[in-house]
Amino acid sequence: MIKGLLTGVFAVALALTMSGCSTMHMGWTAVTGQHKLDDKAMEAYDNMFTKVVEYGDPARAMMQEWQVKDDIANEDVAETIKSLAEEYNMRVTGDIKMYTKDDAAPEEVKHARIFSLCSLPIAKVFLNYSRYYGGFMPCRIMLVEYGSGVRYLVSMDMTLAIHGGYELPTEMLKMALSVKKAMDEIPARAAIGDF
Repeated sequence: MIKGLLTGVFAVALALTMSGCSTMHMGWTAVTGQHKLDDKAMEAYDNMFTKVVEYGDPARAMMQEWQVKDDIANEDVAETIKSLAEEYNMRVTGDIKMYTKDDAAPEEVKHARIFSLCSLPIAKVFLNYSRYYGGFMPCRIMLVEYGSGVRYLVSMDMTLAIHGGYELPTEMLKMALSVKKAMDEIPARAAIGDF
């Protein structure tokens, strides 16, 4: 009887964990610790975990993408990114053509190119706050073209980097949100030729 009871308790605990109650535990941990997590932290983690469950791909869950319009050439995308960077007070710190494979199959990457962008004054503030922010620097936008001709711009979703921990000091939050705005809008606009 005790063995059956323990088996039942274990089954209920497992079912609750699988149904999302682990998120409830994370919420309790977030508000009962010495510091309170950012108000948007739980939503940010929930959105990421929802994508992990949907796609099974943690990298995809941390990125965002924009499909490039068919009538925009790769070089025009590149020039648009560089032009828009200035508009958003960002500096292009790199433009690397990773590779091109002319005979790529339709579902295979034919061309990959990375653009690195940074706001140096903001980078200095964040590095002094935590050297681990250096892992996010510089911000990157990747142009990926498949053998089929379909192209995407891919960039990190910065929500967790901004809201995933303790609340940032007010001025740092403003800086971080300005960089997020740039990294959301520059690829979105470049993908449709809006410059």
